[in-house]
Amino acid sequence: MAVKEERRVEEEEVGEMAEPVSPTGQYFNSSALSVSVLAVFESEIPIDDSPTMYMLTNVFLPINPRFSSIMVKDENGARHWKRVNIRLEDHVKIPVFPASLPPESYDVYFQEYVSKIAMEQLPQSRPLWDIHIIKYPMSNAAGAVIIKLHHSMGDGFSLMGALFSCIKRADDPSLPLTFPSQPKPLQEQDWAGICRNIPRYLSALYNTASDFAFSLLKSNLVEDDKTPVRSATAGVEFRPITISTVTFSLDHIKQVKSKLGATINDVITGIVFYSVHLYMQDAGQSVPDTARVTSLVLLNTRIISQYQSVKEMNQPNAESPWGNQFGFLHVSVPHCSKKDEKQPLEFVFKAKEVIQRKRASLAVYLTGQLLEMIRKIKGPEVTAQYIHATLKNTSMTISNLIGPMEQMSIADHPIRGLYFMVVGVPQSLTITMVSYNGQLTVALGTEKGYINSQLLSSCMERAFDTIFEAAMGRPGIHST
Repeated sequence: MAVKEERRVEEEEVGEMAEPVSPTGQYFNSSALSVSVLAVFESEIPIDDSPTMYMLTNVFLPINPRFSSIMVKDENGARHWKRVNIRLEDHVKIPVFPASLPPESYDVYFQEYVSKIAMEQLPQSRPLWDIHIIKYPMSNAAGAVIIKLHHSMGDGFSLMGALFSCIKRADDPSLPLTFPSQPKPLQEQDWAGICRNIPRYLSALYNTASDFAFSLLKSNLVEDDKTPVRSATAGVEFRPITISTVTFSLDHIKQVKSKLGATINDVITGIVFYSVHLYMQDAGQSVPDTARVTSLVLLNTRIISQYQSVKEMNQPNAESPWGNQFGFLHVSVPHCSKKDEKQPLEFVFKAKEVIQRKRASLAVYLTGQLLEMIRKIKGPEVTAQYIHATLKNTSMTISNLIGPMEQMSIADHPIRGLYFMVVGVPQSLTITMVSYNGQLTVALGTEKGYINSQLLSSCMERAFDTIFEAAMGRPGIHST
């Protein structure tokens, strides 16, 4: 059956040019940038790859026409997605490692393989995705499936939402996966409510102007200093990376959140700030207190916080259409005094202060309008160069997604772990986070040979344990 379905896909005629490529899609697939997303699914059982072609034909390809399309230019130079014939075997990679090694050895082979495919460019002559099946047992999994998707096809919300929509629940495949939802704040429309909110509106106006001005400076004039988390090497996006992960219990994070009267994002951001601080202390390089260390935080700009089905995203005038709909904000990693170092909760409080301030700002939307203005005046290539400079001038990118609350299953393979990584960005450090089945996995994409990934992972575990102990009065899980 799989062979029959594969032949049907291969014999499909080349289609006409369909929808135009979005502006952001053009930025991410340009002479200045080529950005992709790696989604890693860790299997609980050894992987049987026999259903692969059937799953791709009947489940994956129907998600969206872009998975069967390439990016082409018309006679006027405008880019469109065009349906093409597909040879599925060109997209499926099953690496061969030495046989009968211990899981720790396969961990090394896996890391080297992921580093290799992170550096490789997806061929423009075929649809911009690949799937890699790792059929060797590692320390944390019996095997893994890596899906590499070009960022021009959509943002993390679209791509991961699409993948989740075709994955089953492990406990009951007939039930849909569920996701944590974030309630929308209620907005008062009466005159009295408007009057009461005048101070908040004024604060938002000030924060918007301040954040937008800071963003302009960082993108054009002010570059972060060279530090243990930023090599400042030209062309760093073409250098090998190491991807490591740290996993925390969401229940433990929620305990700290409740104890401190904070949010989950406050706690997570505080852990990131503190771990970066610890790493720069332990990395053996002297870092002045005045060093500029800025993170670029990617934000979903959709007006909803819940994933939608692929059908809903593809409908005309959809509330949350498929594509790239996100913005970015510059957030300075706070400098902390010697006194603050002994009070790790200060990092959470500082994170809370920063996040609350950023929420009262519309700078992310102004930045989006600025990019659109540059595109209309100078074209997508110049806009892509502006985004490249924005990334290059900062120290790290932070991105997060919400995953399912239940365990997933892919072709009857229970998934024990999930994480993702954005690759091809001109930075030495990328931090991504995704919640899944009661856990939060933080993935660290680090410049190989410059950042010590093991030390950084250890600092992140130590940061969480120290914050947890300070908040709860008992050791964290990594300390036991």
